Amino acid sequence: MSPINNLSNTANGAASTAEGNSGATAFKVESPNVRYTDDSIESSYSYDTTIVSRDASSGQLKAKPTQVQYQFRTKTHVGRVGLMMVGWGGNNGSTLTASILANKKGISWETRKGTQTANYFGSLMMASTVKLGVDEQLKDVYVPFNQVVPMVHPNDVVIGGWDINSANIGDAMRRAQVLPVDLQRRVYDDLAQLKPLPSVYYPDFIAANQEERADNLIGGTKQEQLDHLRQDIRNFKQANGLDRVIIMWTANTERYADLLAGVNDTADNLLQAIADGHEEVSPSTLFAVASILEGAPFVNGSPQNTLVPGVIDLAERERSFVGGDDFKSGQTKIKSVLAEFLVNAGIKPLAITSYNHLGNNDGHNLSAPAQFRSKEISKSSVVDDMVGANNLLYKKGEHPDHTIVIKYVPSVGDSKRALDEYVSEIFMGGLNTISIYNTCEDSLLASPLIIDLFMMTELMTRVSYRTANDADWMPFHSVLSILSYMLKAPVVPPNTPVVNALAKQRMAMENILRAFVGLAPNNEMLLEHKAFH
Repeated sequence: MSPINNLSNTANGAASTAEGNSGATAFKVESPNVRYTDDSIESSYSYDTTIVSRDASSGQLKAKPTQVQYQFRTKTHVGRVGLMMVGWGGNNGSTLTASILANKKGISWETRKGTQTANYFGSLMMASTVKLGVDEQLKDVYVPFNQVVPMVHPNDVVIGGWDINSANIGDAMRRAQVLPVDLQRRVYDDLAQLKPLPSVYYPDFIAANQEERADNLIGGTKQEQLDHLRQDIRNFKQANGLDRVIIMWTANTERYADLLAGVNDTADNLLQAIADGHEEVSPSTLFAVASILEGAPFVNGSPQNTLVPGVIDLAERERSFVGGDDFKSGQTKIKSVLAEFLVNAGIKPLAITSYNHLGNNDGHNLSAPAQFRSKEISKSSVVDDMVGANNLLYKKGEHPDHTIVIKYVPSVGDSKRALDEYVSEIFMGGLNTISIYNTCEDSLLASPLIIDLFMMTELMTRVSYRTANDADWMPFHSVLSILSYMLKAPVVPPNTPVVNALAKQRMAMENILRAFVGLAPNNEMLLEHKAFH
């Protein structure tokens, strides 16, 4: 298969970028609790937490420090990895493909302000650092996030996917009108060779205004479509010599599927519903099921309830990974930061009002009420855990007024406008109002999230753990809550609390990676300065 530098027509329209790699880290841990082998890093790790109970007679809380011993094993050989996007020809899919190509080939282009070179800004994994520790002078030492443990590099991914529209990826990129024209010219010829596979289209699940785009479809019954998708994944993996494939939903927002007993509540019922062609099995759920049955992790980047209980049940049964929902790119990310700040400062948000207008195809699809409702749900739940954490500000059942408006304005294109107003109660019944207006290039914020989700999901396929009570190594739970930083409405394992506060989500991701190499969690107590002085 030809590399991306010299693309040719390849099986399933895939863009190839590398022959695989073994990963790299920026450091080596010197500790008796860490062992490096030819193909893995193994660590022994003490996890400290606090179990709280309440005395039945006095009502007093009792806090009991608890320690659990874990062992983690991370395979270091990354191998050859593929990314298949559903909605490859959309704004996000075409932008990401063009951008990875530009980074791989070291492309630069002219702008009004001069020469611009390709980069991975906006990607947590590729453009941020984590604190490793302190040096002999007690100064902080930082390393790239992607070098704490071996990770796949986006330049090394093989890209393919499906789309309901038949446009090649070069034409899709031009249609999206996201990237500068000079950059488009430089990558068009390579991208024009890439064509998406036919996809699944159920008119009831996306807006009627998308019908004219739907000219690249898989026919047959839902069962036949499921079988077709599974074969697509197998063909892509085999044709490109891949060790593993990650599937990402980057397509249109669907309406919510009704949760029905006997239909999508268990794995067996869901599989039977597909066989019966039940109307409440959505396209995204069909892709999730196909991915799970083929052992390919599936991540839902849109707000609909793709991961119905039957999907999660099937993923647990097949020991496959799923994650979702909805890329957390701009406004919601700010909201998760600001709401956490206000509540943690003892300030009580009373009303959060969010207004958006955008002109890309996502906005066009969201102009339909059922699809907007899916987005409204994912955006509105982002403050729930922060409110629930403070019973001094909020009594039981109390919650800020939270209003979300999205309007389609074609002339705005991909340059989304967002206006947020936060009205909060402060000291002695006073009021404080914070208004934020931002213009964000929607797809240039969302595309790096696909990179982060892909890289973290791929890593988790190589990690296993065990406790003192376990004889065998086990994978993490099928629902990857570690992806929460990148998702508006993170799906978490059953009976697990949702964490939406952005700083907590990043801290969890950073410290789990540190645990994989036997390092204690980062904190800002600065006790080393007191101890050494």
